[in-house]
Amino acid sequence: MKRAEAYYDYTKRVLGELLSTDSPTGFSHAVTKKLKCLLSDMGYAAEIDRKNVVSVQVKGKSSEKKVATSAHVDTLGLMVRSVESDGKIRFTRLGGPILATLDGEYCRVYTRGGTAYTGTILSLSPSVHVFPDSRERARDEENMYVRLDEEVYSKEDVTALGVENGCFIAYDPKTVFTESGYIKSRFLDDKAGSACLLTVLKILKEEALVPAYDTAFCFTNYEEVGHGAATVGKDCDELIAVDMGCIGKDLSCRETDVSVCAKDSGGPYDYDVTNKLISLAKKENLSYAVDIYPLYGSDVGASYGAGNNIKGGLIGPGVAASHGMERTHKKGVTATVDLLLNYLLTEDEK
Repeated sequence: MKRAEAYYDYTKRVLGELLSTDSPTGFSHAVTKKLKCLLSDMGYAAEIDRKNVVSVQVKGKSSEKKVATSAHVDTLGLMVRSVESDGKIRFTRLGGPILATLDGEYCRVYTRGGTAYTGTILSLSPSVHVFPDSRERARDEENMYVRLDEEVYSKEDVTALGVENGCFIAYDPKTVFTESGYIKSRFLDDKAGSACLLTVLKILKEEALVPAYDTAFCFTNYEEVGHGAATVGKDCDELIAVDMGCIGKDLSCRETDVSVCAKDSGGPYDYDVTNKLISLAKKENLSYAVDIYPLYGSDVGASYGAGNNIKGGLIGPGVAASHGMERTHKKGVTATVDLLLNYLLTEDEK
């Protein structure tokens, strides 16, 4: 049964709140606090482990097996690598952002003391009136910097503010919800998936629905650097990651679809789990696509890599221009919510 459309206002609201909360990978305290509040508002008691995985346990009709679902709330970002003698802040990447798309973007630099300073990410040749190579210069770590919005003219001026090597840099998501249903924002990977998990929890609570099996809902950190769900799944039989679906080249997925990933860089997902997801997508007449993502990894891969004995599956809304200026659609998000909800409510065939 399709239920997600009726809850889209909630999905949209919590997605907006998550996107507006800076959480570059490894810098999760603000989004952890936000998640705790959102879960508490629905009547759920959240647990938080040492890696800042936020989880909720939901009792199912049967304890014959345990299912975990995960989405990650960490995002791409930057970190201060060094401060130059003239006050320019040089950076290193957190995860894999497409740096060319960051030229000219506004950002916030967070000191270890908790102060945030605004700035702009720029090319080292930022002006056509000054630099003859401004249009052609590479946009990479060696040729870009952060210009701080403070009166700083030396390394000492910058470090006096508390900005030093190892400080986190978050850049603007630039979130827009269009009248036509599109959602334009950075970090839809994977805050859109996180909003889907929250919406499923909302529907379960509002409609007094009980999953077929005991279920853990997990919001991970460090996915963008490969070990987000290493601790997820150790007490579970299945792990369903809710992440983004890819778009382009020879792929079938569109922004209006829920993606079912059959294989990524870590190999094929579990045969039975993937079959069940496809079968339910067909049964519920959802707009879906099955695809292979050779340049992609998910929380399931991190759990596998940690040695957890699980069956894994991966779904998510179609997201265009991943790790750049991303875009998805209301239809893809609601289809993802409906597919995950139906999966959790449906008993396995004997």
